[in-house]
Amino acid sequence: VQLQASGGGKVQAGGSLRLSCAASGSIFSVNVMSWYRQAPGKQRELVAVVTSGGSTNYADSVKGRFTISGDNAKKSVYLQMNDLKVEDAAVYYCKFVTTIAVYWGQGTLVTVSN
Repeated sequence: VQLQASGGGKVQAGGSLRLSCAASGSIFSVNVMSWYRQAPGKQRELVAVVTSGGSTNYADSVKGRFTISGDNAKKSVYLQMNDLKVEDAAVYYCKFVTTIAVYWGQGTLVTVSN
């Protein structure tokens, strides 16, 4: 199973990006889909989570600006990022948790400039 993240890029502060992550290969029902990010010199941090039941949770720093959505049938998760700030710049990673395994994507780079 591989997770392929895409959608990163360069954007000016205040702009928007939409990240996507799709799983390929045989994967059981995903219980939790999430996005993490890691900026240079910092630890990886949780950005947003969506469960198979549709519950979501966000880091305080992105609440009201980011929206996570998941599609279990398509084994995909998305992150709509609006009003991006310089401090949002990082490599973003998707993560899927099933009943038997945890999978990470390879990361997609988001750059935000003033």
